[in-house]
Amino acid sequence: MLQSPRQNETNDTPELAAMRERARALVAAGGPAEAIAAGALPAQERLTLSEGLVLGLLRQGVRTWFAIFGHGSTDLGNVLRIYEEEAALSVVNCRNEVEMAHAATAHAWVYGETPAVVTSIGPGGLQAMAGSLAAASNGVGVYHIYGDETTWGEGYNMQQVPKPEQGLFGRIAALMGHAYTLHTPEALRECLRRGTATVHHPYRAGPFYILLPINTQPQQAEVNLATLPGRMEIPRLAPADAGSFEQAASLLGSAERPVIKAGGGTRGAAAQICRLAEHIGAAVVLSPGSTGVLPDAHPQNMHVGGSKGSISGNFAMEEADLVIFAGSRGVCQADCSGVGYPKARAVININGDFDDVSHYANTVTLPGDIAAVAERLIAATPATERSAWLSACAGKKVEWGAFRKQRLSAPPMMDAAWGREVLTQPAAIGVVSAFAKAQGAIKFFDAGDVQANGFQIVEDEAPFETFTETGASYMGYAVSALLGAAGARAPKYGVAFTGDGSFMMNPQILIDAVEHSVRGMIALFDNRRMAAITGLQYAQYGVEFRTNDSVAVDYVQMASSVSGVKAVYGGHSAGELRAALETAHAHDGLSLVHIPVYNGRDPISEMGAYGSWNVGNWVDDVQSRYLQQTI
Repeated sequence: MLQSPRQNETNDTPELAAMRERARALVAAGGPAEAIAAGALPAQERLTLSEGLVLGLLRQGVRTWFAIFGHGSTDLGNVLRIYEEEAALSVVNCRNEVEMAHAATAHAWVYGETPAVVTSIGPGGLQAMAGSLAAASNGVGVYHIYGDETTWGEGYNMQQVPKPEQGLFGRIAALMGHAYTLHTPEALRECLRRGTATVHHPYRAGPFYILLPINTQPQQAEVNLATLPGRMEIPRLAPADAGSFEQAASLLGSAERPVIKAGGGTRGAAAQICRLAEHIGAAVVLSPGSTGVLPDAHPQNMHVGGSKGSISGNFAMEEADLVIFAGSRGVCQADCSGVGYPKARAVININGDFDDVSHYANTVTLPGDIAAVAERLIAATPATERSAWLSACAGKKVEWGAFRKQRLSAPPMMDAAWGREVLTQPAAIGVVSAFAKAQGAIKFFDAGDVQANGFQIVEDEAPFETFTETGASYMGYAVSALLGAAGARAPKYGVAFTGDGSFMMNPQILIDAVEHSVRGMIALFDNRRMAAITGLQYAQYGVEFRTNDSVAVDYVQMASSVSGVKAVYGGHSAGELRAALETAHAHDGLSLVHIPVYNGRDPISEMGAYGSWNVGNWVDDVQSRYLQQTI
């Protein structure tokens, strides 16, 4: 039996009434494909381009739409209204396009569900496109749909680039990734085929940009719903011939100090990477975004290595004579701008992306699915004990553990900006991280010293306990990511670790999280400056310049001005902070904990840096060493 008419339903035109029946049919059947199979939806139907796009994306599992509607998306918005009223999808209205893009990225990253972002060309499209850099840099698939200028050329459209050329926003989007302009409704099938090949790519997913001209959205066309592509599924692949595995086995047979560099791509193959490491006696060095691939206490987990890194991680990198890169892109901060492995003579690279798998010199490439390739490599090599190598690494792991414990237990220190003793940032992050772990909460980090200290401090037991946006280090990502829980079928409690600078990039989360009933916490570490850059300036030039301000902000009062937000002061000691976290967590909604932290020159207040980086006045030294590398 059909539901009673909704308030909006009584005003439906015949076209909207037919649209509503289609939405009901697919909900009752469980999806478009199921409705077609059951005969509840015809395989071929005359639809507007907007409705065809919604149905096509529903076939790919796109059920959550993050939107800021404007004049460029009124027709699409009306279709989404009908489908949301019939519970076919959900629309999350937002207040900032960068925040919206970050929320969609987090939704896909955390929940594995592909969302769509809707805005219009102009400032909105440019901001959403800027935010999509986080998705592109971290291999996360998201649809971006921008209402575009009309195709008739009747004159300039509002917000288009004021230049007498066609499709400029489509061209801008194509520079960022893959894009398609739906200039013709009948091109929908090809657009969606290219879209799923991008957002559901097994090794290097990313955002796909659909430019949707204002005047083609309401155009009707015959659409074969049965042939609109579903979500692309690619079977696991590994090299077919044994030769490359024999070469890899030969390299391992002659190596004394092998290291596995487990990049972000290994998060879906943690069990296989662990077995491979144990089988060949290799130390494992993590990237900032791959904490948890080996449990924190695993004896072969040397923790993060790179420009920031750790004592144990960078030791393993510097001493390795063979490196097995797995799911790693060779990002500057992950491999010290190419000079992180000075003693390495060769590389085995496991990666599905042909560009990344061949990044290093003297490489045996093993392209394909990381788990499948790791299993084949285990089968192709004998079990090997390297007790001397792993013993040396274990000693450095103990040293790092003692160092980390000392930093996390540092007492409050006198701070000039606060005029009193406050917690050091590592100590405060340690308290919040431990609290989040005890609550089973996921952790979000984005940029700056909060991020850098964070990936050195967290003690993850499995992948995806922490989401660190290290690909773009996009300030404002962490707090915006909390909104990714909107529309999720089983939302998770998240804690956003953010600095005062990052928080002010996207404070809209205070409103949007309440609007969409998000439960989560913002842990705001306030040192009144851009401390990561301050530290870099001191390290390179011995003086800071324009990385702080003199304006005090009461973030508790600011957040409390938004109805529904619980804001509390974090106090000045570990005990006071723990009490504040308990109070904030008990709130059924969004909470914010303001945590003043020390900033100064005392080394106890930082986790340290252990690698090299090709920036500033270090470039001559780093580039000179790069020329001497074997790999």
